Amino acid sequence: MASQTERDGDEGGLAALIYDPKARGLLFQVILLLAVIGFFAWVLDNTISNLAAQNKKSGFGFLGETSGFQILTTLGTYLIESRPGEATYFDIFWIGVINTLAVAVIGIVLATILGFVIGICRLSSNIILRGFATVYVEVLRNLPLLLQILFFYIVVLRILPDKRDPGYTAFDGAFGLNIEGLFAPYPSISDGFGTVLLAFLGACVLAWIVAWLARKRQEATGKQFPSFWVGLALVVAITMAVFYAVGQPMVWEFPRFLNAGDELPDGRTVSRIRAGYDITLGGMVIVPEFLALLLALSLYTASFIAEIVRAGILAVPGGQTEASKALGMSNGATLRLVVIPQALRVIIPPLTSQYLNLTKNSSLAVAIAYPDIVSIFAGTALNQVGQEIEMIFMMMMVYLVISLVTSAFMNWFNDRMRLVER
Repeated sequence: MASQTERDGDEGGLAALIYDPKARGLLFQVILLLAVIGFFAWVLDNTISNLAAQNKKSGFGFLGETSGFQILTTLGTYLIESRPGEATYFDIFWIGVINTLAVAVIGIVLATILGFVIGICRLSSNIILRGFATVYVEVLRNLPLLLQILFFYIVVLRILPDKRDPGYTAFDGAFGLNIEGLFAPYPSISDGFGTVLLAFLGACVLAWIVAWLARKRQEATGKQFPSFWVGLALVVAITMAVFYAVGQPMVWEFPRFLNAGDELPDGRTVSRIRAGYDITLGGMVIVPEFLALLLALSLYTASFIAEIVRAGILAVPGGQTEASKALGMSNGATLRLVVIPQALRVIIPPLTSQYLNLTKNSSLAVAIAYPDIVSIFAGTALNQVGQEIEMIFMMMMVYLVISLVTSAFMNWFNDRMRLVER
């Protein structure tokens, strides 16, 4: 009798456990987790078996091998210094990462500035500004990005003056633009620059403290303080004072254009074939591939950001503008102090998506041979090494890390800008 009662109790407890929503949900999650682990284990085992059957190498040992090919002169090749033909595949990887980050970061800054300006112009009472902004947005955002990249590279930059022509110059030859790219001054750094950099960072911290104190003062008294200009003056003054105090540890090397018949430092005469800019004598070059990709990405993404900005401004209640004008605020002050701060709460979330899109769209650089991570590491290097899985995995991790860092920063910024209930 007792055993029958115990069995009935066990069955009742099992039934209660089965019909418990929490227990049932936990059971399904465990089953799903085991299924996912089993699937990836099967994929891994199948991959290893296929590699062994094809006698393919695996692992990341290839990163220390010499690549044996040259790369277009870019920011990555300036920072990862290696003689032609001696760069390892790990060097190639980092050059691709730096070049990808360069075009992504600069493109985000340019697209944001231009997008905000165009978005505000879309709401301007000036019919010319409003019309220009409307045409800009409707044309650029409806043309394929790849087509725009090819347009800037082939139609715009390929018709620049020949390499033997100084091209378009500015600031007494400090900058020059021809078919080989944009030639610009190059910073030559010596001992003591680290001290200047520390002074700059310290000045930035001091400027932030001034801004924080000014904000607290305004909250307490309502009085404004020109914290931006004071902070900027502190940063410039402190940095320049330390710069001159340690003996000017950075000088600018300007590009030099060689005409046929000019004499080189070693006494040789420049032939007609060698005439042109020589970056070995000073300066640096920003290649046309970078310029075309940067222009296309910035202008294309700015058209989407402009619409996001316009929508954010329209989301601000009209009574806010009317109240600011009733207080005697100018249109510029109203936009800067009242409208934009409130509009940012609507703008930031979709703006994050545009930043991520710009970064990932930079992979289209392969179409014009700009040496980003896709072009040189998952392209040229992969064709030489043949280890697709490891190299594609590394490339995917690069984009994943960049995207996660961008999202984390924008989420933090969004939290800072949201309304706080009192």
